[in-house]
Amino acid sequence: MAESGSAKLTLPVGGIEKTIELPIRVGTENEPAIDIASLRAKTGYVALDPAFVNTASTLSGITFLDGEKGILRYRGIPIEELGAKSTFVETAFLLIYGHLPNKAELDRFSLMLTRHSLIHEDMKKFFEGYPSTAHPMAILSSMVCSLSAYYPDPVDTNDAEQMEMAIGRLLSKVRTIAAFSYKKSIGQPFVYPKNNLSYCANFLNMMFAVPAEPYEIDPEIVSVLNLLLILHADHEQNCSTSTVRLVGSSKANLFASVAAGILALWGPLHGGANQEVIEMLEAIQRDGGDVQKFVNLAKDKESGFRLMGFGHRVYKNYDPRAKLIKTACDRVLAKLGISDPLLDTARRLEEAALKDPYFVDRKLYPNVDFYSGIIYRALGFPTNMFTVMFALGRLPGWIAQWKEMNEDRSTKIGRPRQIYTGNLVTPYVDIASR
Repeated sequence: MAESGSAKLTLPVGGIEKTIELPIRVGTENEPAIDIASLRAKTGYVALDPAFVNTASTLSGITFLDGEKGILRYRGIPIEELGAKSTFVETAFLLIYGHLPNKAELDRFSLMLTRHSLIHEDMKKFFEGYPSTAHPMAILSSMVCSLSAYYPDPVDTNDAEQMEMAIGRLLSKVRTIAAFSYKKSIGQPFVYPKNNLSYCANFLNMMFAVPAEPYEIDPEIVSVLNLLLILHADHEQNCSTSTVRLVGSSKANLFASVAAGILALWGPLHGGANQEVIEMLEAIQRDGGDVQKFVNLAKDKESGFRLMGFGHRVYKNYDPRAKLIKTACDRVLAKLGISDPLLDTARRLEEAALKDPYFVDRKLYPNVDFYSGIIYRALGFPTNMFTVMFALGRLPGWIAQWKEMNEDRSTKIGRPRQIYTGNLVTPYVDIASR
């Protein structure tokens, strides 16, 4: 990160005006930032930025996102190229290790994921303790955290072999845990992973195979699943990724840090949004399918209705991931011969919204959640598994971010400031006098 001059800030300090200079730093994509690390020490002031809308919490070389232009790149490679040419496993390697693997590296990485797909047999007993109504995200987060008990030794981030082992275990076992969580929820027996299947094919088999009959793996479905996971693999410093970094900054282990990220992702404003899109589309259908009615409701601040799947905290343009998913959605539904009325509702809703000046002026375009739920629904995933699929896809990004942070010797434990707005000094009142 290059330094490019300084910014002058004048503040009242101790009854007089004080001017300080703060360094201006510029990233490789010419993103300017004012470095306020010395602000409090020099002035006694802190910066107040609710929800960190204008605060960069870290330097990172993993993902570049330009919301105004609709650009997303992993390690400099456009998401459109990765979506068209890569696999999830290759993309995971890229994010975690910083470069596309050569054949030998990819073979070694893939073999490691194959060899570590089984979970300890004792962990199966944990699933027995959950009710059948348990949300798969509750099970997933708990089970990932419990991996810390089976692999308790701290990981030395300077030891490449230890890091590789921890990464391989987590990446491989999470899909097994996710599939077992689903099987538990529907009362079917667990299906063990198969070493002769690829990462995504193996997951599909564990999800949908039953002992009574074989599961036919469709290469087209495997390809679509690879795409969906690639598109979710990282997205800069979002809520869950920031959580992984914050927890990891205390030197919490990789499993615990990622478990915290899973819980952050669970929220409906983050990873749960694609589930809410499906539920919204179903509600529109039940109401008679008048999409314009709901577009009007979304514009009415008094209605309390929100159009899920439109707009994004960062993107002020069409989400590049949404474009890829929309094309994949058309392809997979045609392949499966599915005529989903929700897809028709989604298309009409998108058309109505994008013609409305209210949405156009505010740059509220469809985001990645708008179509992903429809694809997962077509593939046979129930709505309560949508966020689990998001977590499975986001895992390489979380790992890469945790690894990058721990390898940075300048990392300090995360500890945001606050501005206190409570009572002034208040005397304690004895209980008899209250």
